[in-house]
Amino acid sequence: MAGADTIERLQNYLRALAPQARALLLGEFERSLLRGEDLGAAEIVLQELRRIAREQQAGPPRIGHTARMFFKPLEPFLVDDLGQHRHPGRIARASLEPLWTWIGRDLLPRDTAEMDDLVNTALQAGDDEKAQYLIRTLQDRVAVALNDSMRSAAADEQARRRMLGQIGTQRAEEDAQTLKCVLRARDGLNAMQARLPVQVGNLSSKTLDEYKALIEKTGAPGTDLFLYSLLTVRSRLAAPWQLIRFGVKAAGSDTAARVAETPYGVSVSIVLSELERQVLELRDDLRSGRGVATGALLKTIHDSARGLRTELDLPVDSTWGRTLSGLRGQIGETLRAEIESMPGRVRRLLRVRSAANIAPKSTVDEQDAAETEALVSFVGTCRHFAGELAINEMTQRAYSDLQQFLDNNMNSLIDALRQSGPAERPFRKSQVDVAVRLCALVFGKDYAVQFARAAEVAAAAAEGVKGSRAASA
Repeated sequence: MAGADTIERLQNYLRALAPQARALLLGEFERSLLRGEDLGAAEIVLQELRRIAREQQAGPPRIGHTARMFFKPLEPFLVDDLGQHRHPGRIARASLEPLWTWIGRDLLPRDTAEMDDLVNTALQAGDDEKAQYLIRTLQDRVAVALNDSMRSAAADEQARRRMLGQIGTQRAEEDAQTLKCVLRARDGLNAMQARLPVQVGNLSSKTLDEYKALIEKTGAPGTDLFLYSLLTVRSRLAAPWQLIRFGVKAAGSDTAARVAETPYGVSVSIVLSELERQVLELRDDLRSGRGVATGALLKTIHDSARGLRTELDLPVDSTWGRTLSGLRGQIGETLRAEIESMPGRVRRLLRVRSAANIAPKSTVDEQDAAETEALVSFVGTCRHFAGELAINEMTQRAYSDLQQFLDNNMNSLIDALRQSGPAERPFRKSQVDVAVRLCALVFGKDYAVQFARAAEVAAAAAEGVKGSRAASA
């Protein structure tokens, strides 16, 4: 399990970094990605940094060491939402805590309590090997108990409702099924992971054949294990949307209907479900103002939508076609408010005010300036992906308005700075500084440098007027 161990070491290293260091690293990776640079294996670092940032915003996990070790086989199948949406074969990370509570309270209370004590004692003594053995024993017992409980529930509707109510997650039945299948297939899936690299950069024809054979060796098509074998490969793909290539390969055709007839048709459903989750994640990030590498997330959404359209012959009136069309519409609506508000926000920040409306010695609010700069940068990112995401018209209109305002307003800002008195000068200068940074984003560094030099001359001229007045007095 070299690949899994490498990922775990990476996760531990990133979590140990100071928050400021993680934020700097996250920002640098996002900027590199949006410049079109190939991050290679570093994309997995960006994914982990996003996950850590979101986890910290949501609060620390509340399960202990034993539970984290117990659920480790589920890592390739976890999804970072609250369980509201169906993800074939996957389980919401937020479901782990209620599942652990159910296991310890209702399914195997005595065994769980006993093993928890023994595992913690082994860990305190530094005996990791014994702790791992105890965890495996508990996993085997839970798998048997789960199978028995689900078999009983299938034959008794009252027992089924009681079990699902005790579990208490949004998708209790699917969560229990996933946990049972993964625990029972633990060793086979572990062996499969050991044969996979940490990250598959491009699912080429050669690797596609190799991994297809590995999937079917681990879990034959038609079995429960097949889905988890497919998802195990998905967890190592740098671009998870490439999973649909297995469907195209199996069908011998890119026609959606023929792909749907194969066992690998589920790969398209997996990619669409993940795309839906990412669209909702983008919406929540934008609404909350968290801004956790939203540009990188938008690129991922764009690449997934484009991959679905280019890899598959997807009729608009097909089930998958309608789903993709609906998601593209959601993306447009999600981004509309951000895109259309951007020019107005810049105008409010950079409008030339009368001296009477400027508090003495004040400056532009730095947080407001930083948020506006981030918004302009984000809309600039949207322009790169506008065609695929059906936001081309609104993005071009907003960006054109911004360019026209900056082009027309810069000279006015510099003239106001040149004629400013001592009390208003700090505010005028801070406005020009913000405008120069925005010009660098919109027009390029050379354009911004010209205005920065003009601003320096204007500020010096204003200081010179002040000096000559003082001398005259």
